[in-house]
Amino acid sequence: LEIGVTISGGAHVVLLDEPTAGMSKSETTRFIALIKQVTEGKTLLTVEHDMGVVFGLADRIAVVVYGEVLLDGTRIDGKKPFEINRLGLSRSFQITNIFPKLSVFENLRCGVLWSLGYKYSFWNFLAGLDDANERAEELMEMIRLDKKRDVLAVNLTYAEQRALEIGVTISGGAHVVLLDEPTAGMSKSETRRFIQLIKDVTVGKTLLTVEHDMGVVFGLADRIAVVVYGEVLAFDTPEVVRSNALVQEAYLGSVVAHAQVGVVA
Repeated sequence: LEIGVTISGGAHVVLLDEPTAGMSKSETTRFIALIKQVTEGKTLLTVEHDMGVVFGLADRIAVVVYGEVLLDGTRIDGKKPFEINRLGLSRSFQITNIFPKLSVFENLRCGVLWSLGYKYSFWNFLAGLDDANERAEELMEMIRLDKKRDVLAVNLTYAEQRALEIGVTISGGAHVVLLDEPTAGMSKSETRRFIQLIKDVTVGKTLLTVEHDMGVVFGLADRIAVVVYGEVLAFDTPEVVRSNALVQEAYLGSVVAHAQVGVVA
């Protein structure tokens, strides 16, 4: 309805800010198609963090970065994804990125090969790479998909596919892991199990996640940064952030926030 109101005045330039925020995966897919249909012949500019939406809508993409991004003192902004990964940082986006026609085991084995020193070649028989096969088996147990070893990734449930992607993400041995809304599209029970899975597989690693689900945020984080309209409102432990009046007002509204801290509006 809001999209309809937005275009109802006949504007030929349409600006959208994260138009699919809060939607499930299926709703997002349908909404992308709707936006493309109703903005045909118009100029569409959208700010979006979901890479699936970005690549589903955009003819041209602008990535704006200010300053420098350092990993262990090494500048990584401007480097290619595989170069960043080999320096020890691995990323998982909202859009599931696995090999659908390979089995669970084969997906994980693909992820461990380079970290064990095996470059891509036609003369390495994968069945004979004992260290790679053993590491893939270990990862399968870690992400609790060992009973789905030979199942093709395309036949897994959505939550299982997300778990497999987490396994592939950590398979290269990265010590810094970035996750973008890792539980998006999951049910409440799936989300609870997935939070525990993420905590288990990232022990000893640095985990940075972007998340709107407060249950996930407080379930995972040692420190939380709350960003509203590009401004950092708070950056502290979960207990301090939870009691921050500015955070409460931003997420709950002033009336509710005042009531929570005992202030009569």
